[in-house]
Amino acid sequence: MNKTKNLSILTIQNPSKNLWQETWYRFKKDKMALLGIAVLLLIILSVFLLPFIYQIPVDKIDFSQSTQPPSLQHLFGTNDLGQDQLARILLGGRISITVGITAMLVAVSLGTLIGAIAGFFGGIIESLLMRITDLFLSLPQLPVLLLIVYLFRDSLKQIAGPELGIFVLIVIVIGSLNWMSVARLVRANFLKLKQMDFVESARALGATPFRLILIHILPNVLGIIIVAATLAVGNAIITESTLSFLGLGFPPDIPTWGRMLYDAQNYLTSAPYMAIFPGLAIFLTVLSINYIGDGLRDAFDPKSKR
Repeated sequence: MNKTKNLSILTIQNPSKNLWQETWYRFKKDKMALLGIAVLLLIILSVFLLPFIYQIPVDKIDFSQSTQPPSLQHLFGTNDLGQDQLARILLGGRISITVGITAMLVAVSLGTLIGAIAGFFGGIIESLLMRITDLFLSLPQLPVLLLIVYLFRDSLKQIAGPELGIFVLIVIVIGSLNWMSVARLVRANFLKLKQMDFVESARALGATPFRLILIHILPNVLGIIIVAATLAVGNAIITESTLSFLGLGFPPDIPTWGRMLYDAQNYLTSAPYMAIFPGLAIFLTVLSINYIGDGLRDAFDPKSKR
């Protein structure tokens, strides 16, 4: 009896283990995805560790060094206030990446919750949640973002301070307007999976709806959620950069990549490096994330390349 039980446990555990091994094997074959991981890790390590080595003050103003080109003293040059561009890019990278990851968590959590409830329960609940999803999809994202940030930024600044208040507002707004695609993907997979034999067997054994969703169905949707999450990070970084470029992001003394582009717009001819380096940072970060997302999509769904 014990041998039969152990054999059944191994039979249940091995497919899951083999699935992740096969997924990793397929992912390793995508050279662009591996290159994306290498570039993204290099950027993350640079923005979080390099400031301990490159200790030039971010907020030091020196008008005698204004708009200096790249040199050994200032590797990425200086801005119109004489502040070191590399130091500001490193600090801005921490802020932009943190905003991207946090906004992604908000969007993926909200989308997964709504998609799981709609797909599992169906009926009136599904219809209502999908109509709400359609409503959010029909909203013009950028005008709504600008309107909400413009209306509520002063209130949140007074409540939580100029930095934390804007951070919370931007994260919530970006996350709240980017959950719809995740919800639709999760709902579609829940509709398919809840009809399968292993779910029907668990239901017949008395599993509660919460257990069916959390233990039996959701793990089978994780691949799609992970792919959506990687792409959501890049989208959030671009959205935050757009808000900062339009002057509705973080305060001027907080150097995000988008804010640095906004400050550089009047110096494109005389000091183009002020825009080139932060623009290149945004480009490489988002491009590497997109390559990783494409690699994960092909790894989780090998039929997608056929």
